Amino acid sequence: MQHSVTYSERQCKDFFEGKRWFLGGFLACILAGAAMSVQGVMNTRLGEHIGTLETNAFVQCTAAVLSLLVLLFWRTGSFAALSAAPKYCWFGGVLALAITVTVMLGMGRLGPTLAVAVILIAQLSAAAAIDAFGIMGTEKLAFGWGKWAGLALMTGGMLLFKMK
Repeated sequence: MQHSVTYSERQCKDFFEGKRWFLGGFLACILAGAAMSVQGVMNTRLGEHIGTLETNAFVQCTAAVLSLLVLLFWRTGSFAALSAAPKYCWFGGVLALAITVTVMLGMGRLGPTLAVAVILIAQLSAAAAIDAFGIMGTEKLAFGWGKWAGLALMTGGMLLFKMK
């Protein structure tokens, strides 16, 4: 009888550990989404004062300095393993440049709400393609009619935001 109680306790602990990991992922994504919207507006406003590319350089340098400071206290890997990573992974910084500049341009021309709606649809579409085709070593996941319907609903929602 003792064995079944221990097993149930372990099962319960495993269940909640899994939920904590899952919820932690959701919270991280919620924070990332909110931070991205706030950062986009901040960068756009700064760009109005100093220029878009100047803002991008300032933002990227600030992020680089802060990243290096964080590395002084918290390490999760090693730069020695960089050569073992696929070479295409080295170009994330190039995408950071493109993301920062295009978010500023989009928000400046469309406003924050519409720009973020378009960005979200583009992100979801790109992520769906990555999943569907197993791009960059991801597990292939089916993209059925329900996911197409979700993209259509998001697009409809974006159009509703655009209406005056």
